Amino acid sequence: MRSTAIMTGRQAARKSVAHLGELLDGLVSEERSESGVPRMDLPHCTELSLPRPAAGRRFRVRAGPDGVHLFDRTSGLNVLLDELPFNPRLWAEAPRQVSIALTNACDLGCSHCFAPKHPAVLAPDRVVGWLAELDVSGCLGVGFGGGEPTLYRQLLDLCRYATHETGLAVTFTTHAHHLDGALLGSLAGNVNFVRVSMDGVGTTYEALRGRPFERLRQRLREIRDFVPFGINCVVNSATLPDLDAAAMIAADFGAREFLLLPEQPVHGQGGIDAATSGELQRWVRRYRGPVPLTVSEAGADGLPTCDPLPAEKGLRAYAHIDASGVLRPSSFAADGVAIGADGLMHALGRLRTLQIQERQ
Repeated sequence: MRSTAIMTGRQAARKSVAHLGELLDGLVSEERSESGVPRMDLPHCTELSLPRPAAGRRFRVRAGPDGVHLFDRTSGLNVLLDELPFNPRLWAEAPRQVSIALTNACDLGCSHCFAPKHPAVLAPDRVVGWLAELDVSGCLGVGFGGGEPTLYRQLLDLCRYATHETGLAVTFTTHAHHLDGALLGSLAGNVNFVRVSMDGVGTTYEALRGRPFERLRQRLREIRDFVPFGINCVVNSATLPDLDAAAMIAADFGAREFLLLPEQPVHGQGGIDAATSGELQRWVRRYRGPVPLTVSEAGADGLPTCDPLPAEKGLRAYAHIDASGVLRPSSFAADGVAIGADGLMHALGRLRTLQIQERQ
């Protein structure tokens, strides 16, 4: 899901989503809480059509501990109605966002990459089944990754299925070197957002990624004509000096966001050092560029972040499926549950139970 501003409560009434209350009137049941306030009564995730003047826009509606979350996957617009009490029994069962590593295969060899290196690839029919489960269980979006997802032969088929057979937002993360005009033309209309990995610029990028930086610039020129995109940048001592130039390139090519990924240690090795982390915090405070900054949850410590959904944590917010079909709390997590024939949501229940047992 794209990172965009969340409007809360009365702010929503002042924006272009006027008449939203008329839509919600049809969803408020006569059941009332002890305080006499109406409770919302709707399935885990449904869709609404926004009346004029924005005819045709469809919001997915997700209930949770922070309120009622409406999301339009086409524009990326989020609206949070945090003043509506909601029966906890009707909170969405699925995480808000799920990432799926389709394959471990990658034709680059970046030293900071944390992805598993053993051969593994997901069968497309399994992924289709999981997408269907997530769709009816309250998930808002899926992000395909790897490895390198453009090396997965059924990537386009999965994007088409998710876009046309579900209400899920579809994104994927890529090094972009295989995104030529033909593939982009096929993906147009079948993906909502593309995240392009660009760690440093010029010779820094070439040293880390082993590909000509000018070739990446050419891919960015092509991508911007087909689909909204953002730039992902791993931040470490090598890439930090390039942040100004990288942010400028993101702006020049029309990126919608600039995602900072402070390097995480892999098997106890690597990771952003304390001095670089401090410099990153100072850079963020000085930043005045036009492209919105976002940061990974794992690397957010010390940065001035805004969390519009503070009660939606852990597996309510996010989960990761690796290329071996193991459901994990994150792509960095060592613990996980293999997804069996009983499905993704059953595995999610087992993973939540394991987490509760570990805390006891």
